[in-house]
Amino acid sequence: MAEQLIIASSIDKAGRYKTLLPQIDSLVAGEPDVVANLSNIAAALKQTMNFFWVGFYLVKKNELVLGPFQGPIACTRIALGKGVCGASWKEKKVMIVPNVDEFPGHIVCSSDSKSEIVLPAFKNGEVALILDVDSDVLNDFDETDEKYLQEVMRIIEKFV
Repeated sequence: MAEQLIIASSIDKAGRYKTLLPQIDSLVAGEPDVVANLSNIAAALKQTMNFFWVGFYLVKKNELVLGPFQGPIACTRIALGKGVCGASWKEKKVMIVPNVDEFPGHIVCSSDSKSEIVLPAFKNGEVALILDVDSDVLNDFDETDEKYLQEVMRIIEKFV
């Protein structure tokens, strides 16, 4: 298990992701506890990418329930199809929202959140959890974030 992250602050976003991915893989290797792994992944993403908020919502019964996260307090429960996370769960797809105030039905957990990327992880073809990443900057997420965060989700799908 990795005890610390080694990421050069001088490299670009793609470079930080490329350096982080094998470290996340090492961080969760051999650890069977889902909460421990998601907690470390949330911390690693926040620390490396300097996101405003990063966390997980786990599918429990018919709603998303807040799981491990890093950042300000968050909404605890989200219904299927509600907000960005609920829409990602319902549609089973990645959602990038350049301006959360323009997203129909956006759930305001923090007024400081300006843009968002949300990705589902699957188990047996169904959404098992959602990774929610918020920025306090408008239009902060792009195809680079989507590409590498999807790779994070593939690591997560190995242990959920």
